[in-house]
Amino acid sequence: MSGVEVAGILVAVFWAILVSFLALALVRLAQTLRSAGTLVERITEQAVPLLADASDTVRSAHTQLARVDAIAADVQEVTANASALSTTVSSTFGGPLVKVAAFGYGVRRALGRPGPGVVVSRTVPPARRGGRGTRGRKG
Repeated sequence: MSGVEVAGILVAVFWAILVSFLALALVRLAQTLRSAGTLVERITEQAVPLLADASDTVRSAHTQLARVDAIAADVQEVTANASALSTTVSSTFGGPLVKVAAFGYGVRRALGRPGPGVVVSRTVPPARRGGRGTRGRKG
């Protein structure tokens, strides 16, 4: 055998080894891709119903939020109406009631009668303190 034939045999052997390694790598890559495909199928089988449930939940939450928004708007309207009513009652009755109370107080003062809640100490004049006893007794 000549040197060219030995070199040809060596190249053929290395080529066979290289092809074997590449074939082995392709087989393992194919197994990995099959496993990944199976995994994606399983995840899809589980994820699709889960996403449908999540979509239903979001729709339900949206409906509930719309209801809460309507309730909040109604509460705001009731609050505004109560505030307007309070202002109306205060302006309608507040001023005249204060004037009536002031007038009544003035009339009582003019007549010499104390107003409600006013404590007046009544002292007995010195001439009446004599020997007849205390108040309330007949004697």
